[in-house]
Amino acid sequence: MKEIVEAARRKRCRFQLVEAKGPPAQDFHDALKTHPDAWNVLLLDSDAPVEGSLADLCRTKRIDPKHEASVFWMVQVMEAWFLADLSALRAFYGDRLQVGWNPKVEEIPKDDALATLKRLGREYHKTKHAPKLLASIDPALVRKAAPNCDRMFRAILAQL
Repeated sequence: MKEIVEAARRKRCRFQLVEAKGPPAQDFHDALKTHPDAWNVLLLDSDAPVEGSLADLCRTKRIDPKHEASVFWMVQVMEAWFLADLSALRAFYGDRLQVGWNPKVEEIPKDDALATLKRLGREYHKTKHAPKLLASIDPALVRKAAPNCDRMFRAILAQL
């Protein structure tokens, strides 16, 4: 995200990350109404492999497909991004981390990604650990291992 924040700053754009307080899709729709002049972006877990179009995936999450260019997906789940950067996981959980590595993290089933993190030395807790892990992972590694992450970076940077 640092790359995006810095690009926004250079263009004198305000880039603001907002954590959903309710259902993310509803918060996105609310933001579209309350901030109609902003480019509102939504980042969601797909919860499953992406099959079909992104518009179809939007429909499954009750998002109007006309917003598909503003909706980005963590396939299949955010935690798969962590598995793209084993050195960050080792720094967080300790050197004794023993996990297999799949260079295509979007192919890791949601349950497997979550189970891998739960097996680690310290019990994984989404709200306590995810922000720290997200801040520590190398975006270049994640972009290489997760095409939908790369799509998000490219789209946001192009807008800036």
